[in-house]
Amino acid sequence: MPGLTSAEAAQRLERYGRNALEPAPRAATLRLLARQFASPLVLILVFGALVSLALREWLDAWIILAIVLGSAALGFWQEHRASAAVAKLRQRLALAARVLREGAPRLLPAAEIVPGDVVLLAAGNLVPADGRLLEACDFLVSEASLTGESLPVEKASGDKVFAGTSVRSGTARFVVETTGRATAHGAIAARLASPQGETEFARGARQFGYLLLRVALAVVLAVLVVNQWLGRPALESLLFAVALAVGLTPELLPAIVAVMLSRGARAMAANGVIVRRLEAIEDLGGMAVLCTDKTGTLTEGNVVLFAALDAAGGESAECLRLAHLNAALETGIDNPLDAAIVAAGERRGLDAGGERKIDEIPYDFTRKRLTVVVALGDEHLIITKGAFASVLAACALDEAARERLGAWQRSQAERGYRVLALAMKRAAAKPRYAREDETGMTLVGFLLFLDPPKADAAAAVRALARLGVRVKMVTGDERHVAAHVAAAIGLDAGALLTGKQIAAMRDEALWHHAERTDVFAEVDPQQKERIVRALQRRGHAVGYLGDGINDAPALHAADVGISVDGAVDVARESADVVLLSRDLDVLRRGVEEGRRTFANTLKYIAITTSSTFGNMISMALATPLLPFLPLAAKQILLNNFLADLPFLAVATDKVDAQRLERVQVWNLRHIRRFMLVFGLLSTAFDLFAFVVLLKLFDAPEPLFQTAWFVLSLLTELAVILALRTQGPAWRSAPSRLLLWTTAAVAAAALAAPYLSPLASLFGFVPLSAQLVAVLLVILGAYLATVEAAKRAFFA
Repeated sequence: MPGLTSAEAAQRLERYGRNALEPAPRAATLRLLARQFASPLVLILVFGALVSLALREWLDAWIILAIVLGSAALGFWQEHRASAAVAKLRQRLALAARVLREGAPRLLPAAEIVPGDVVLLAAGNLVPADGRLLEACDFLVSEASLTGESLPVEKASGDKVFAGTSVRSGTARFVVETTGRATAHGAIAARLASPQGETEFARGARQFGYLLLRVALAVVLAVLVVNQWLGRPALESLLFAVALAVGLTPELLPAIVAVMLSRGARAMAANGVIVRRLEAIEDLGGMAVLCTDKTGTLTEGNVVLFAALDAAGGESAECLRLAHLNAALETGIDNPLDAAIVAAGERRGLDAGGERKIDEIPYDFTRKRLTVVVALGDEHLIITKGAFASVLAACALDEAARERLGAWQRSQAERGYRVLALAMKRAAAKPRYAREDETGMTLVGFLLFLDPPKADAAAAVRALARLGVRVKMVTGDERHVAAHVAAAIGLDAGALLTGKQIAAMRDEALWHHAERTDVFAEVDPQQKERIVRALQRRGHAVGYLGDGINDAPALHAADVGISVDGAVDVARESADVVLLSRDLDVLRRGVEEGRRTFANTLKYIAITTSSTFGNMISMALATPLLPFLPLAAKQILLNNFLADLPFLAVATDKVDAQRLERVQVWNLRHIRRFMLVFGLLSTAFDLFAFVVLLKLFDAPEPLFQTAWFVLSLLTELAVILALRTQGPAWRSAPSRLLLWTTAAVAAAALAAPYLSPLASLFGFVPLSAQLVAVLLVILGAYLATVEAAKRAFFA
């Protein structure tokens, strides 16, 4: 079947639409808007507006609604920008497939596949659409994404294949029948529409929300009770209490987090790290353990065939010839070992083009060998290569020979050589071959490969260790080779577990041993996943770096899955983060950027909650002592809104070096303690300011509210600059954008009482020069006290 022409494909693309599961741009925009207006904070604000309407306070209601619209619109705009940034980055990693067009194979974006296309599949590919197989050779497909069954399913010509499943071995071609949301995978996604598992960052944010809710409820109930006891109007008291609750809540948190994440994604992309899921930035910063494959990450990745030897250990042209046939004719998983064999054979003038291939028994992670059958006159020649022990198990050898060869293989592995074995046998011709034919073979010889450790791998491992990230090697390679590389890059080669040892362990035992092990060797895909889950069970945030089919389960299980640009489809699509180069130092920069983003997020949360908590407690304490409310509800909302604006620039702020040197995690106990210490310190100065306003200036209600609005807003702005660093504020300059945004809002706060439209709208009155000077003196004393308290708090 020659496939479609470009013109036919264009017509069908117009008819059926793009092969994608993402919502249309308009639907995505509506979903973002709905999320902004359905947030608890916005609902609280709307409730406050309704209370104002019930009181016939039309101006208050319009002001609250304006703040609702402003906050929601700002949040929508920032989240839309963040989503667009990630979508643009993901385009660089868009899934592609080999499709027949005009009778020739072409690599096309999977989104452009249409019904009627003929798609070519090989091991490592993701199936891009639903369809029916036209032909298949040793074709095994993992359907875990649809059925949950981990074992692959063998498919033959005429069988159905489904979008989202992955090819484990063999080759096939299929004709596309349905695409996008019309596929089985699309139908399940649309029906379930279930969110992904909660990340560490999302879990921390949820717990932080519960903390604020408890504090807000306590403050609201206390204020309502006191106001009722004082005989104040119920609706006015309710509006004031709701405003207090809103004032305690960081209303721009979604927008600010979106700003930070989108900026972090762009910064990481500039450093060669593409983020496929925005929340993975924080997860990368919180990573405490990195499990990584060996080849290409810790080693050069340029695998070279060092020698082809006979069974006695001498150079063998025949061994190279048969190995070249096997590697050149196999059609399964692309791998650097076969590429090295083919390259070495071509240098010797070998050419497999004239050979007639009969059949192939593809590689799998249980047998760990690959067999190719070629015609040899009236007979067939079966050539098998693979892992040393696996191939020897298929050969007719006595125990003495096995022990002698095993000792020789260990000596080569300890020198850093990876050893594959090669075997053959002649057989009577038949059309098909199976695993049962891999018996009674003759050992031909051995293939020695060299892949030296990267020159900078040891430095990268040490750099990650300084960041508190422990590196663990997880590889399917032979234990002695893995130990040799581990020792060269600074890992503890003595702390090693093999796949055989892991298979014999209960999960509880693996939990204990995984934490103490630096090298896991000879492991299969399921064991890689078990290792990740064991480390998670011990409370570690785990990153997994891999690029092969056998890495997909572990990538999916890890807190942050990391792959590389050249990885097989299923590995890259399973990853949260994709590196554009195989370099641990690139990953180290990604970890630092993730921590910088996380630190600035926590910085905003700690500072804004402590300052607003202090103001809310001040108002709650002043309410029974004053003949009027310390601030009107609309003034509280305006204060909170303006105080949050500079934090939109906090994404550009610098972070203390010591905060980058440790894993960033949510610590609610620390946030609660920070909120209490610096919030109550703010309250103490607020109460002092109340006394000054009442005793020295005999301030009536409008003057009192105006003066305290200005002072409370100035203290919230000043404390941003003071508490953004754990050291002395004058030794750590903020980013220019944060500094100028803070200064602009401070200027607006000082000017507000004198701007007649704004002043009359919010009930402000002009302040005398003497009163402004007193307020600035209180502000200076407050900042000096904050610096002293900060030294004690972070000591």
